[in-house]
Amino acid sequence: MTDKFQNKYRISSARLQGWDYGKNAPYFITICTQNHQPYFGEITNGEMYLSEIGKIAATEWTNTPEIRPDMNLELGEYVVMPNHFHAIIIIGQNEFNKDAMHCISTTDDRYKNSFTPQSKNLASIIRGFKSSVTKNARQIQPNFAWQSRFYEHIIRNEESFHTISEYVRNNPLNWSNDKNYSQW
Repeated sequence: MTDKFQNKYRISSARLQGWDYGKNAPYFITICTQNHQPYFGEITNGEMYLSEIGKIAATEWTNTPEIRPDMNLELGEYVVMPNHFHAIIIIGQNEFNKDAMHCISTTDDRYKNSFTPQSKNLASIIRGFKSSVTKNARQIQPNFAWQSRFYEHIIRNEESFHTISEYVRNNPLNWSNDKNYSQW
């Protein structure tokens, strides 16, 4: 059943219902450019060569923990690809999540996701990153845009963490097999 808000259909959230996305945990994220435009550079012989906009994305990502020191963030592997961005980010224990509930029941309506402003969580980190990149990228390419959503995966164990880290590291080598691959 599709939910309605103010009598209009809306797309259901892809997020895990009942999970606190400000929780101390590692997350794997993928963010794509609008229409998979290759704003970030190109891959030649399995190596990513960043454009000026690609360099902006890399710099803004590496600055993320400094911008949000109160969230105790740690960056894992990341890679800027021609038309998307992969990263592992760990939200550490901090004053905003020390009392947070962990994985909670999805059947209890009291804990359903609400549509209120989000801060000090994964969505706020991604929103800030995308905003910073967009502001700077549009000085170079006025049409620069991201897709409206992003993909996330909660990394639940060390084996998964290592598998995803390896995937991110090797992404440029496997570009021609990537689901986001396009030749412009």
